Formats: sequence, structure tokens, C-alpha cells
Amino acid sequence: MGEIWARIRAAFDDMTPRERLALWATVAVLGLAGVWLLVVQPLQAARDDATARVERAEMQIGLMTRLRLQYDEIASRLARVEARIARGPKGNIFTTLETLARNSAVKIESLEPQAAPAGDRYVEEKVQVVLKNVTLGQLVQYLDQIERAPQLLSIKALRIRRRVDKAELLDVTFTVSSFEPV
Repeated sequence: MGEIWARIRAAFDDMTPRERLALWATVAVLGLAGVWLLVVQPLQAARDDATARVERAEMQIGLMTRLRLQYDEIASRLARVEARIARGPKGNIFTTLETLARNSAVKIESLEPQAAPAGDRYVEEKVQVVLKNVTLGQLVQYLDQIERAPQLLSIKALRIRRRVDKAELLDVTFTVSSFEPV
């Protein structure tokens, strides 16, 4: 190993000042390139990665905040509905719908019970209501009374068809649900 260094030293001593300057410039450029590749670039990459992780974390925090607000709103609405179910009057949905129809001057064509999935906390009773030859005003009044009824009633599906023989009259089919605690 000492012999190699001796040859390198001898070669360096034989160089002209211009060659020595060129050699030192080359060593300096290679040294700077090494520092750049081994120190600066990894540090920049780590900084960029950290910045990207911070941005992702801030986006996730924003999303979680929005989801929390939505959850709180839904939980609040659910609590109001559950309170309305608990304190609302219990009654036969058929009787309630018929009474509301009389108040709206609507004649019910048919009321048919529908199958409802079993719930853990509430029993849902579904009824399909068919109205024939009603005006838009009568329909709106009837649906409004259903929505405002003391007993919690929910309109699940609504299908309205204009009559061919009388364009000002409608045929309407909809499903109404009521809920009672188990």
C-alpha cells in the first residue's frame, strides 16, 4: 500500500502547476458531487416526504372533522326521531291514515300492509296507500298532514301518475311507515 502512495506522490510532484490545479478542481467537483448525492439529496427527499406526510395528515384531520360534524348532526336527528317515537301517541296506522284522508277530502282506494324488516329497537309497520282521482292540492294537503301527524309517520316511496282521461287528476301510490319501540 505504501508503494502505491509513493507512486501517486511522485506523479503529483511531476505535475505542472496547471495540471495540479486541474487535479484539485476535479477532486473538488467530485467531492461536491459526492456531498450532493450522499447528503443534500437525501435530506431534501426526507424534507419533501415529511412535508407530504404533514399535508396528508392535515387533509385527514379536515376529513375527520367534517365526518365528525356529519356524525353529530345525524346523531342529533336520530335522537329527535327516537324521542318523537317514544313520546308520540301509539295507534293503528290504518285508522290514522283514514282519519287524515277524511280531513284532506281524499278518498283512499286501498290500504295494504307491507312486509317490514325486523328491527332491534323498533317495530316498523308499513302500509301501501293507493289514491285515485285526487287533485294536486288534495295530495299535498294529505301528505303534509301525514308528515305533521303526532304519530311518527314516514313516507318511504311515492309514485304519481297523471290520469289519461282527466289531466287535472292524479293516481298516487305511496308507502307509509310507522315505528314503535320494541
